[in-house]
Amino acid sequence: MQTITAVGLVYLIGINLAGFIIMGVDKKRAIRGAWRISEASLFLTALLGGSLGCILGMQHFRHKTKHWYFKYGMPAILVVQVLLFVLLFR
Repeated sequence: MQTITAVGLVYLIGINLAGFIIMGVDKKRAIRGAWRISEASLFLTALLGGSLGCILGMQHFRHKTKHWYFKYGMPAILVVQVLLFVLLFR
């Protein structure tokens, strides 16, 4: 059981770090006018467990904070994930 917990924790740290980084990369690309990371990819990262990292990246890089579907969608995903976690692992 400890191995499963450790793997899960490493996964969550990694996916949240990825969410934070891709928000920064997309912001930098937006500034340069370069090819962007799709919004679907940003949301997919959040849905795969990286919602907290995406939210922190949005705030840190001041990116996508004016789009209502990011402003409310990312926190909604996080709330659902926390509720699922609490229900499954209590």
